[in-house]
Amino acid sequence: MTDRELLLGAEVIARAALDDGLSGVYAYPGTPSTEITEYIQQSDEARSGRVRAAWSANEKTAYEAALGMSYAGKRSMVCMKHVGLNVAADAFINSAVTGVKGGLVVVVADDPSMHSSQNEQDTRYYARFAQLPLLEPSNQQEAYDCMRYAFNFSETTALPVLVRITTRLSHSRSTIVRRPSATPNPLLPDTDRRKWILLPANARRQYQHLLDMQPRLTEASEQSPFNRITESARPSDTGIIAFGLAYNYVMETISRHKLDLPVLKLSHYPLPPTMVSGFAARFRRIIVAEEGYPIYEELFRGFFGDSRFAGRLDGTLPRTGELTPDALEKALVPEYHKTLREVPPVVAPRPPELCQGCGHRDLYDALNEVMSTYEQRHVFADIGCYTLGALPPYNAINTCVDMGASVTMAKGAADAGLHPAVAVIGDSTFTHSGITGLLDAVNDRSAVTIIISDNYTTAMTGGQDSAATHRLADICRGIGVEAAHIRTLVPLKKHHDENLSILKEEFEYPGVSVIIACRECIQTARRRKSSEHKK
Repeated sequence: MTDRELLLGAEVIARAALDDGLSGVYAYPGTPSTEITEYIQQSDEARSGRVRAAWSANEKTAYEAALGMSYAGKRSMVCMKHVGLNVAADAFINSAVTGVKGGLVVVVADDPSMHSSQNEQDTRYYARFAQLPLLEPSNQQEAYDCMRYAFNFSETTALPVLVRITTRLSHSRSTIVRRPSATPNPLLPDTDRRKWILLPANARRQYQHLLDMQPRLTEASEQSPFNRITESARPSDTGIIAFGLAYNYVMETISRHKLDLPVLKLSHYPLPPTMVSGFAARFRRIIVAEEGYPIYEELFRGFFGDSRFAGRLDGTLPRTGELTPDALEKALVPEYHKTLREVPPVVAPRPPELCQGCGHRDLYDALNEVMSTYEQRHVFADIGCYTLGALPPYNAINTCVDMGASVTMAKGAADAGLHPAVAVIGDSTFTHSGITGLLDAVNDRSAVTIIISDNYTTAMTGGQDSAATHRLADICRGIGVEAAHIRTLVPLKKHHDENLSILKEEFEYPGVSVIIACRECIQTARRRKSSEHKK
């Protein structure tokens, strides 16, 4: 085993899990978490069959499968981006009550500044809500160490353990030092049915057990190697409490400006109250640096009953977006007035666009032409590459809310009397969250047209396998869509007139119709042809 490797933060998470005896990873692709599972899929362990590493239909199914592997005594990991935890929340919250058998680590990648997401939600709220331990590494080496710690801690506490990373850590690269690998757990299913069957009598007992565990979790945080104080050489009236990745930015600022300030680094939750109280008592002013929401700044203000704490709530640090060294310099160095240079035009941000040759382009051309003949021109869309149809030159869609919402919003609009009620959803998003909405539409005989733009892959996150490739029509028939109104088209200019005809016919059908627009993603097609050529 090579003891040093240069890896992305996401790859570090994967490498640590493999080194710690992982038996299965379950995930749905979502930036910035995708590379964790991809690394494992490409590993010798997965290729040999020792580690299960295929994609799941969505985050909920992924979480439940990981929980099942844990029940069987094996170590499992489930990975998702922050909004994916919303999808998995039912299983996640209840797993805190059931507990686990084999170590279960839940890795959630948050996306401050919304680089590729709908919101900036902070996973630490979920950890507090579920009353589960959470680790928030400050760099790649600590991410490796946190993962190795997390599996063992999960088994010693019999609870799932969250590991929170953010975009900047996930997608930056650093050298790590690995430790000797652990042996995977043997198959040893849990036999305590009372903890796993959440009938009210069992659930009440299990929930009390979770409450009884809280002092133990707090004590572990007080003693954690991931929580520590860096003292200053001289007394100071200002202290800094830095969480996770923010600690790196704080230390960079201190080093750059030769500041002499004490820092309490916190990367293991729940908060260690004794450590925090002792540290806070020493200072007149305390800067709270946390990547994400001002969760603990708000708690500190309430806990200590004063306003010594400054951070995102009072404007000392920006309320939204990623925390940056520049923002910390302005807070910690009063005379700091650095003016950022204008970005040269050559690197100025450019709006994203659909790839040249993308099938979504031809689909939107046809859709726009047909919709132009209607007074009501509302198209409900979803999350994927095709969301770029909201931008010029297409301006083709009106909504994008959450995974699967296109189908159910179109249904609701149809129920309100909107005609035509049209949804555009990708093949992967359809199997993630669209199927159940289509079932509602079938049951209500709603007048909706669902266009599934099928490019045979999960394209937006890099071309991962899609759960229902070449089976979409069968799924729709199985749900109850009439076979005569499951239509297929090929979004190419040479089929434009035929595609217009199909769209017009189904828009006028007073029931549920599904149009499957089939054309391979231009990027995956290019990679496939290149691979075939090499053979």
